[in-house]
Amino acid sequence: MSIIKEIHADLTDRLQYDKCQFKKNENMIIGAEFQTATPGETPFLIQQLVDNLEYRLENATTEEEKLESVLDTHIQFERIHPFSDGNGRTGRMLMNYSLLQEGFPPLIIEKETKATYVELLAKQDVSGFLSFAKGILAKEQRRMQYFQNMDQEKIKYD
Repeated sequence: MSIIKEIHADLTDRLQYDKCQFKKNENMIIGAEFQTATPGETPFLIQQLVDNLEYRLENATTEEEKLESVLDTHIQFERIHPFSDGNGRTGRMLMNYSLLQEGFPPLIIEKETKATYVELLAKQDVSGFLSFAKGILAKEQRRMQYFQNMDQEKIKYD
């Protein structure tokens, strides 16, 4: 759970008086049709989220199961909305941290795809999010490979 608070603190440094602290007041997501977790529920739900992700990743037998576990956890994190502000940035950074830990490239949500991303989160559509993410991850993997190849070419001529 400390990594969650550390990432939040880094992302909101000098922007937020309560960085690194779970929310103390109710919050909401504008336009959402659900209630976020209460301040009292938040620490328990976040610990449960972390424990569930660890369990699912340890027991995953395929790369797709690992990816689905990370994406589902991201959806749940955003629904808990544990901080007074900075939840989206923190959630995306945590998602990418988990993806990188599992050997995936980062999932870059670009301006052109953000509306689809937000809609998938709102619907809690894990299978749709999985399909959406696979396309972006494949593109990011190709881009990373391109840069690695460029670096290898540079090394040959140095």
